[in-house]
Amino acid sequence: VQLQASGGGLVQAGGSLRLSCVADGRLIYYNMGWFRQAPGKEREFVAVVNKSGGSTDYADAVKARFTISRDDAKNTVFLQMDSLKPEDTAVYYCAAVYTYSTWPQNYNYWGQGTLVTVSS
Repeated sequence: VQLQASGGGLVQAGGSLRLSCVADGRLIYYNMGWFRQAPGKEREFVAVVNKSGGSTDYADAVKARFTISRDDAKNTVFLQMDSLKPEDTAVYYCAAVYTYSTWPQNYNYWGQGTLVTVSS
């Protein structure tokens, strides 16, 4: 499956952005995750939603601020980001995995990334 992430941009601290990840095929077979990579840092887990949409996990750094969701009818996964902080600045990637995981090395398919910049 090919994934296309979008929705990044420049926002002030405290603002919101909504990222989208559209697939060229059906997403019902996959658990879907969002990861991010800041300059000079390793890629890190942000959020994951299971195949049914009934279970989610979040990195501690984004809990209560970010919400992951999916719309399988549109083959799309979303990441709603609220109360953004400068430390959230990174390239955000969506990814698909057959077996539920928060580890990036386990993921099977990756999108190209979308840049989020949060100014102070």
